[in-house]
Order: sequence, then structure tokens, then C-alpha cells
Amino acid sequence: MSAWSTHHWNRRSVLRTAMGLAAAGGLTACGGNTGRDGGGPGAGKRLVQYFHAYGEAGTEQAVRRYAEAYEKADVTTQWITGSNFESKLFASLLTDKAPDVFEFHPQIQLVKSGQVADLTDLVEPVKDDFNPADIRSHTVDGKIYGVRMIDDPQFFFYRRSMFEKAGVGVPATLDELLATAAELTTDKVKGIYLGNTLHPVVNPMIWASGADTLDEKNEIAYHTDGVVEGFRTLRKLFTSGDLLLDAPTDFWDPSALNQGLTAIQWCGMWAMPQMQQALGDDLGIFPFPKVTAAGRPAVTNGGWSMFVNAKGENVEAAKEYVKWLWIDRKEYQEDWALSYGFHIPPRTSIAESADKLKSGLPAEGVRLFNEFGHFDNIGWTQAMITALEDVLADCVRKGGDPERALDKADATVGRELRKLFG
Repeated sequence: MSAWSTHHWNRRSVLRTAMGLAAAGGLTACGGNTGRDGGGPGAGKRLVQYFHAYGEAGTEQAVRRYAEAYEKADVTTQWITGSNFESKLFASLLTDKAPDVFEFHPQIQLVKSGQVADLTDLVEPVKDDFNPADIRSHTVDGKIYGVRMIDDPQFFFYRRSMFEKAGVGVPATLDELLATAAELTTDKVKGIYLGNTLHPVVNPMIWASGADTLDEKNEIAYHTDGVVEGFRTLRKLFTSGDLLLDAPTDFWDPSALNQGLTAIQWCGMWAMPQMQQALGDDLGIFPFPKVTAAGRPAVTNGGWSMFVNAKGENVEAAKEYVKWLWIDRKEYQEDWALSYGFHIPPRTSIAESADKLKSGLPAEGVRLFNEFGHFDNIGWTQAMITALEDVLADCVRKGGDPERALDKADATVGRELRKLFG
């Protein structure tokens, strides 16, 4: 789900950070207590859950409504606004004010530091009903950490009428994308928008080059000739005059496309209802096009997952709550995925019965998700993410040599891999 359009924060990029943040005071809890006392391990317990502030109307009310319906513990929701959810979360985890339950992304440091609880016993009975890729992205040494709440595919959205007027078709390669952007650019409209930082397209460009971030042995897989070629092509786009830069809102918000600032925008499926409301049938989607002959189109599958704080005082009660909400209550899971923007439910049974995703553009989004999607790699850490973002800054924004920039990234990523995997 997207962030508020008034905040210049990329809420859809991977919000991972090292656990070495300085400790900070706990946040003041908000939300009421129900005072109920049910049976079971959670009876009489008070639980705190952290959510970042989703932008779609009704999301905060929905989260609080779910918590209010739980009868075995009093669940307080902290709805974290602003641009620093991850820093507030990790700072709080170092204090006695840490949440019992929190949403985040799969991150191996959380597992190795013992910060997140093993949820295998919760997920195992229904594991076959989850998207297998979601299970893999949350598994370390055969144990499952975290329960996926929503899957968020990202791809290109475009204005059909602008394509028709310019006489261009959907690009199948990155070179074609540049040529298409040039044809679409006018004195009032830029051909394409990749976000203000350009960071959202680093991974899909790597995948579309026929490479990956890490291979199955957790070794570097991104330093290839195809990826070098991809960075050089993005440099051409950056200097072409056809790329929208410094838009009022970042890629997660559909305003750049909706307001006619660009003809093509990288964004997430969460924004599809807003785009359809603004543009009607004048809207299409396509994946990141292949970069090399050995590559293939790519879709980023982001999303959010629920974790239990293994160092909290109420681990079993927190696990019971997570099971109740994100395993047992399928009606809430469907509501969360489909009533506040469009997301793909991680549960296969819910996704297959979701009428809103069965036709039109949403169905096309699901098809692209299934055919070209790439999921989180739990071993790809924030330091590694930053290293590749630095490559982009060096060779796309500044015109540096991609080979040298990737060599520098290799050193950083290599150190991280040795720390994590020996």
C-alpha cells in the first residue's frame, strides 16, 4: 500500500537497516484497550503491534478494527507516521518498549540475532496454501520466520492514449523503452518516470539482464556483462531529457501518471484503483523489459509480513494473536489485501476466490506477477542494497564506469556475505 502523497519517502523500497542503530526511547502508545479477558495463553495480556502509516483511506481503521475483535488479549496499535518507520522500529527493539508484533520484510539479520520468533508451528499446517515463493523468502535453515500479509507486484503503468498518439507500442527491450520514452516526450510531458531516486528499478534491471542479486549458494550473481550493459543504458536514459526527475511525489504515488507529468511510470499494483479512478480505460501495464537476449521481463514482488518479537515478554501470546489474524481469519486477510488498494493475497485459496483480481487490468497484474515476479531474498541485506544503489548513483547519475562501480560493490557485498554465511 502506498504512502501519503505529502511524504517524500519510498515506502515500497526494501526498508531494511542494520540492527546497530542507537537505542532510542519507546514511542507513546496510541489506541484503546478493550479490557476483555479471554482464555488461552493470551488471556489478560497486553500486546503492542507496529504498523507503518499506509496511505490508503481506511487502512488504520481496519488494523484497529481487527485488533478490537481479538478477545484473548488487549492489542494496542502504534501507527507510525513520517519517513522513518524502520529507524523507529529498530530503535524500539533495543528498549523495553519494543512491540510484541511488527510488520517488516524478511531479513536474515533479524533471524541470526534472535530478534524474531520461529513461526514454523503456525505456518506449517497451512503452508501449502501460501505462495511457495513467500514461504521460501521467509525460511532460514528449514524454519519459517514471519507470516506474509500482502504481495505487492511492481511494474510499468502507461497511458494508452499517449502511446496511440505517438504511434508506439509496448517496448519489449530496454533499448526499445528508451526509444519509446523519446517518442512520448513533449514540452509538457516526460516519456517515463522511475522514481526520484531511481532505486526501485535496480533489482528489476538486474533480473531483466538474466542475472540475480545472489545465487542459490548465496554468492554474488549480479556482476555480469548484461548488468553492466543495463547500467550503461540507464545512463543514456538519465541524460536523454526524456526521464522525469524530481517529481512532487515518489514512485509509490500515482500522481505523476495521473496528472499527466509522464506517459510511463514505475509503480505498484496497490495504486491501480487510484489510477483507474483517474484514468479509466486509458491505462495499461507491462513488466520491466529484458535488457539482453539472455534476459527476460521482470516484475518486483514487494510486500509486508508480520513478525513476532522473540525477545518480548509475551511471545506465546503474540504468536497466538498472529495466528488468529494472519492464519485463521481469512476474511480479514482478504479485506486487508483488496479493500484498500489492490494487493495479491499470499494465501492461494484467497487469491483464487478474489473476484476483484479475476478480470481486466488486475487480472493482467496477477498474470505478470505469476509469470515474471521475483521475491525478496532474505539474505540480501541493507548494506548490499545500499551498495547496488551506490553503483546506480555512480554510473547512472554521475557517468562513472559500471565495472569499477560494481567492483566496489563486490567488496561490500562480499564482506556482508562472509559475516552472514562464513
